[in-house]
Amino acid sequence: MNFDYPILAPSILAANFTRLGDDIQDCLEAGINWIHCDIMDGHFVPNISYGPSIVEDARKFAENAFFDVHLMIEKPDHFIEEFADAGSDLLTVHYEACPHLHRTIQNIKQQGCMAGVAINPGTSTQLLQPILEYVDLVLIMSVNPGFGGQSFIESSHKKIKSLAALRNEMQLNFLIEVDGGVSVNNISQLSANGVDVLVAGSSVFKADNRRNRIQELIKLAKTGNKTII
Repeated sequence: MNFDYPILAPSILAANFTRLGDDIQDCLEAGINWIHCDIMDGHFVPNISYGPSIVEDARKFAENAFFDVHLMIEKPDHFIEEFADAGSDLLTVHYEACPHLHRTIQNIKQQGCMAGVAINPGTSTQLLQPILEYVDLVLIMSVNPGFGGQSFIESSHKKIKSLAALRNEMQLNFLIEVDGGVSVNNISQLSANGVDVLVAGSSVFKADNRRNRIQELIKLAKTGNKTII
């Protein structure tokens, strides 16, 4: 799929699950073509969200959208095939949860999905250097994972710039994604710092006028650094 970056990726974790199809349709009609799914197991993070069946159901409402599935779970290798079969286009695992990260990335790609790696706020981007040439996306968590609606950790800006510089230095083309506390107040700066995919949950789904908020966020993101990949 070809995308016009930067991309706004609503996280359905913040949607109303009693009307998930309607919430997703609102996003699609506002110009969204990238859906983010946050999977939590209650072990790697202190919360439980949903599993492959919800991803599969969400996919039915957005057959042509790109599904970006973020596995905040222990032992993700046990579930990669199941989430791939549910309709994931991209599977992202956590550096902190994968003792054999290279093998896990290979496993994801063998299932026909793009592969991403995520890091928590306390993890340095420099630790990712050995794996960067093998991944399609790096996700920087700008809140401590586990709950929606948290405030953006300001030091994340420095990490994003560091990762963007490392991408240029290594002459790689992986996407940079940020998740946590993305709002109208910081989305333009995040884009300018080199972020390609901006995940927003509460900022989108809790807005009084969801479609207007989506259009506002997209417009602000594009005032930053727009690239075509």
